[in-house]
Amino acid sequence: MTTKSSPPDVLGQLGALRRYALTLTRNRDDAEDLVHDTLVRAIERQHQFRPGLALRPWLLTILHNGFVDRLRARRAESRRDAEISYAGSAELGPSQDHALRLSEVRRAFLTLPEEQRAALHLVSIEGLSYEDASASLGIPVGTLVSRVSRARARLREMENGVPAESNVVPFKSAGGSDGR
Repeated sequence: MTTKSSPPDVLGQLGALRRYALTLTRNRDDAEDLVHDTLVRAIERQHQFRPGLALRPWLLTILHNGFVDRLRARRAESRRDAEISYAGSAELGPSQDHALRLSEVRRAFLTLPEEQRAALHLVSIEGLSYEDASASLGIPVGTLVSRVSRARARLREMENGVPAESNVVPFKSAGGSDGR
């Protein structure tokens, strides 16, 4: 509980901040730098935190805005592709199936566009409500829902090898015509 005499418990949110930063940056060192900058900004701006508001979305908003600021600063530089290497050999035993599957899911997740990855992470991994996640990203709830939906569809597409568009059922009006 935060009182006027004590600052918000920012350090208690380190786990969520680190997970989200790693999702955004896809690099442990960059993620740690981003979390550090977020903590510095949060402490500097603790007077802006309003008692009664949820601390996690406030911190995730600071983190996300810091990440966007970094992207803008690095626009002149070429974007590097995330290299996800699998450290195992091709001869995996049955006990390693789970690790291989987890590696495949992680690889697919990290190939999502940044906007979709951020939205899906906040909702699915951090467990934020759509309202809190959209506030953290500074986007309307409808946009967040759309990004989460597109991210999930893209992951299904990668999993099944079937384009997401083939899963769409054509809309039929009340008269039975599909509008073509």
